[in-house]
Amino acid sequence: MASRKKVLLKVIILGDSGVGKTSLMNQYVNKKFSNQYKATIGADFLTKEVMVDDRLVTMQIWDTAGQERFQSLGVAFYRGADCCVLVYDVTVPNSFKTLDSWRDEFLIQASPRDPENFPFVAIGNKIDCENRAVSHKRAQGWCHSKNDIPYFECSAKENIHVEQAFQTVAKQALLQESDADLYQSDFPDRINLGGNSDANKKSGDCAC
Repeated sequence: MASRKKVLLKVIILGDSGVGKTSLMNQYVNKKFSNQYKATIGADFLTKEVMVDDRLVTMQIWDTAGQERFQSLGVAFYRGADCCVLVYDVTVPNSFKTLDSWRDEFLIQASPRDPENFPFVAIGNKIDCENRAVSHKRAQGWCHSKNDIPYFECSAKENIHVEQAFQTVAKQALLQESDADLYQSDFPDRINLGGNSDANKKSGDCAC
């Protein structure tokens, strides 16, 4: 196992304020949910070690602020991302409409090598709420029009489909990382930049 290269996957979560980005990340990593809403200031991240097709990878999941006044702070965090998660609230139509602008802004700021094929995953959150306003069909249609982005309907509160969604995120990110390794073999190993001990310590605290 020691001879196998460990991979660090950088994942960015984007979406309007209040759609549940932080809740989804906390539910996935820490298996916790809080009803108390606290706006994210700037950006924060959690790490989690996961198995993807018999390969151990460390996911570094960045949770970014949804308010416009903080969006400029997120620019530096976009670069080097391996996958981007677009989140909206199924009870708030406008949060779905803004997915286009979040996606476009990410591609502009992150400047991925192959923007046409950069992996995105879309999540419709809060399906536990009764006042749904965005249909499954409408969301799937949008994802289909954007190069067939994988789509999941989740509830961070009830922990519905959260694990499956992030497993797909990890797989999509690993594909991107593998491609990057092929084309950027002269670059230093990304896992060495942050040091292994801190990442292992953080992810070790979480019961998978």
